[in-house]
Amino acid sequence: MRFAHNSERQFAKLLDFYAIAWEYEPTTFTLEWTRDGEPAQAFTPDFYLPAYDLYIEITTLNQKLVTKKNRKARRLREQNPELNIRVLYQRDYLHLLVKYGLEPPSQLVAAGGDNPPFRLDIERHANVDAPGAEAESA
Repeated sequence: MRFAHNSERQFAKLLDFYAIAWEYEPTTFTLEWTRDGEPAQAFTPDFYLPAYDLYIEITTLNQKLVTKKNRKARRLREQNPELNIRVLYQRDYLHLLVKYGLEPPSQLVAAGGDNPPFRLDIERHANVDAPGAEAESA
């Protein structure tokens, strides 16, 4: 399978190791339409975990793209409150890599690793935002 980013490939390996079933970019959600009814803006979360009914978007890129992805995830939640979606930020992703021995702890220092780690012990249908997501400007 071809992934858009190495972080997605590594995350898939982690899911495979723990025998968590996943689908890669299975659904594209239209967020905005033109006057003609054509899709104007869409969002395709990176992973879907069927056992948890959870979409995961990994964002380890620059802040401008993080802000854009946060906005899309928030809009998706507003339009589809029944959907369970989490955004996995760079600091969260690096904590997972270190926790599971995929990267040395020095990676956390470079990324400002003083933040609390991302927790994958999610509950079904829990719409919990990652820390700081609500502070993003629209």
